[in-house]
Amino acid sequence: MLKSIPPEIFKAYDIRGIVGRTLTPEFVELIGHAIGSEAAARRQTTIVVGYDGRLSGPELAAALARGIRKSGVGVIDVGRVTTPMVYFAAHHLGTHSGVAVTGSHNPPDYNGLKIVLGEETLAGEAIQKLRRRIESNDLAHGAAGPCSKQDVAHDYIERIAGDVKLTRPMKIIVDCGNGVAGAFVPALYRRLGCEVVELYCEVDGRFPYHHPDPSQPENLVELQQALAAGKGEIGFAFDGDGDRLGVVTKNGKIIYPDRQLMLFAADVLTRHPGAEIIFDVKSTRYLFSWIREHGGRPVLWKTGHSFIKQKLRESGAPLAGEMSGHIFFKDRWYGFDDALYAGARLLEILSRERDPGAVLEALPEAVSTPELHIPLAEGENYALIDKLKATARFEGAREVITIDGLRVEYADGFGLARPSNTTPVVVLRFEADDEAALKRIQEDFRRAILSVKADAKLPF
Repeated sequence: MLKSIPPEIFKAYDIRGIVGRTLTPEFVELIGHAIGSEAAARRQTTIVVGYDGRLSGPELAAALARGIRKSGVGVIDVGRVTTPMVYFAAHHLGTHSGVAVTGSHNPPDYNGLKIVLGEETLAGEAIQKLRRRIESNDLAHGAAGPCSKQDVAHDYIERIAGDVKLTRPMKIIVDCGNGVAGAFVPALYRRLGCEVVELYCEVDGRFPYHHPDPSQPENLVELQQALAAGKGEIGFAFDGDGDRLGVVTKNGKIIYPDRQLMLFAADVLTRHPGAEIIFDVKSTRYLFSWIREHGGRPVLWKTGHSFIKQKLRESGAPLAGEMSGHIFFKDRWYGFDDALYAGARLLEILSRERDPGAVLEALPEAVSTPELHIPLAEGENYALIDKLKATARFEGAREVITIDGLRVEYADGFGLARPSNTTPVVVLRFEADDEAALKRIQEDFRRAILSVKADAKLPF
């Protein structure tokens, strides 16, 4: 039996590897067998399987389904869909379990698995347990589980259209970066009554025009240009599997997701006064005061869609968000991250306004950087952060938060260094009251990082 699956593909909150090297159909079939075995142990009988627009998706999804069925667990194949549509199908079809075959925003030669069993998103130790099942041959066997196909696109769009109501029709521009969201985004927003201008909505797993990662400003240039040409009043960009949203105003201003979360929090807290609102360590510190001013309780938590969803379930919070673009609505929705739904909710709020861009641009904003990356060898990102935690000293800091890397809080800003759980990089982010404070905080981090890795290629 194949047991030499590379351990590094078992990440903190999903499984991710390079197709044909660290992630092959044989490996995915074996992982599917482990997932089916774990599902059976949890008394789950059926798992939804879907895949994004990557070229390797159909073959890997078929291998996954074969593996799941070996354990006696059934499969409902929902075909090529966004990752959130897999989660939706698990609710809608009553399986409570689903696996999305997706490489998210990674390069075209990557793919992976995002796994939900019994409404629990597998993360951390639960992901490692799948690896141990394979290594110890702790795999269930039975008559092949049943397999069926189901198209959920119509029901998904109608579910959102039944929930979200716009005050007026809006003219919007959508850039799907040739990711799988392009197969559904235009239809959804037209169903809501919008006029939709499409950019790169043809699904193409090679991503020939620009990479589908709205967290990187260079991927939003064409959207900004289309808005400048007067083609819409707001612009949305989507990542490769449709679970992260980028927003650009008519003036070309990028509204990063932590500021999007402010608008969502103000709306949600009108229905859930006193509720917790969760945000990740990369997010602006202005969220603390904003959420309190709107009657809520701010909660800072680890980055990662699985970790945020776990915290959401534990706390009962109606809303959570990540700087990377994942927004999680438990208010009127199911608690999973869905960029298409988040976009619909934003349109609902903005349709009440005469000038949506002005509303977005008026949200509190500090001087800040986008996500910055230090490229490293596989596994080296974790080692660097461990060294920083052990040795770094940040003079003048008010607090060092270590729930996920190091978030160093100052009176006039913060700096963050944390290991990415999807690629071998250290993620950095800085925010401050002014440029001088930003530079000072960055110099603190420069000294600390170079003291433990003198050859680090710093992006600031």
